[in-house]
Amino acid sequence: MAKIAVLGAGIMATALSFPASENGNDVHLIGTFLDREIIDSIQKTGVHPDLGLKVNPGVTAHQLEEAKEVVHGADVVMCGVNSFGIEWAGEQLANLLEPGQKLLTITKGMRADEDGTLKLLPNVIKSYLDPELAEQISWNAITGPSIAGELAVHHDTCVVFCGHYQGDLDFIANLFRTDYYHVWTSLDFNGYETGAATKNVYAFAAGFANGLLRKAGKENDRYVMYNYSAAVFAQGQRELTSFIKLMGGNPETATGLGGVGDMYVTSAGGRNVKAGGFVGEGVPFSEVRDRLMKGVTLEGVAAINVIGAALKPLTERGVIGPEEYPLCRFLYSVVAEDAPLEMPWDKFFGGLK
Repeated sequence: MAKIAVLGAGIMATALSFPASENGNDVHLIGTFLDREIIDSIQKTGVHPDLGLKVNPGVTAHQLEEAKEVVHGADVVMCGVNSFGIEWAGEQLANLLEPGQKLLTITKGMRADEDGTLKLLPNVIKSYLDPELAEQISWNAITGPSIAGELAVHHDTCVVFCGHYQGDLDFIANLFRTDYYHVWTSLDFNGYETGAATKNVYAFAAGFANGLLRKAGKENDRYVMYNYSAAVFAQGQRELTSFIKLMGGNPETATGLGGVGDMYVTSAGGRNVKAGGFVGEGVPFSEVRDRLMKGVTLEGVAAINVIGAALKPLTERGVIGPEEYPLCRFLYSVVAEDAPLEMPWDKFFGGLK
């Protein structure tokens, strides 16, 4: 049995407590300053209010003030905050982590320097730690197609745990493996984390077709727009593969769970797809952001804003060519500049004629 401390009590972090606790591990959910009502609910009723399920008996919920005591002596510490809180998480973990602990992140996304240099979020966390401590922490992450509710109710879910040391990955994976939570491992940390970050970019575009159909009053027609969506998905997968290469990962990673698999499930629905649907209907994204979906966390849009903005300085520096990433560049113009939905088809697939 291992002690697992989880910083963040969102639906994915909590869903992961199910296989972990069912394997006999001692699991502790630590709420952020935004999770107080969630922790109160779990402590009083056992129910996670957003997930709508009762957590397992082997899971204990704690308010943030108890974090230091809870993380002390933990074998595995999970970072379960969303990408908007990664800097806050870095500050917290810098004061919580202890030498020899294994960090397991589920937060996906990137940050970028002014020159366009892209940084994976685990490396952002690492930048907050004292260098000596950072070297004594094992850095690992969970990637792959995983909808929190499906995992929590024991639907078969296949994921990849990635890291830098096989022994650590084997140890962590065995804490979570069950007959419904199937875990593979990989040392391609950069590849899998890049795939996990960039698939959110293309999930936003997955909503365009449905929005276009609604705008035309054809959402219930016999013939819809699968052709449109398939082409957008294929170009997205092409660009995801290129991003993995750019970040030093193995391009084959794009063909599996951490690439096309994760992009498929993210494109199947959710908040980012809904936002893309509004754009498909002809609504400027600024109106989607400020009125129709005000206050809603949109990880895909956040990824577009970071990664899309980085493409210009990367192109100016000659790191990438101006013809690369046409879909990502277009999506950035949609969310940052309210560009109309005029898909640049002729720039896709390497400018095929």
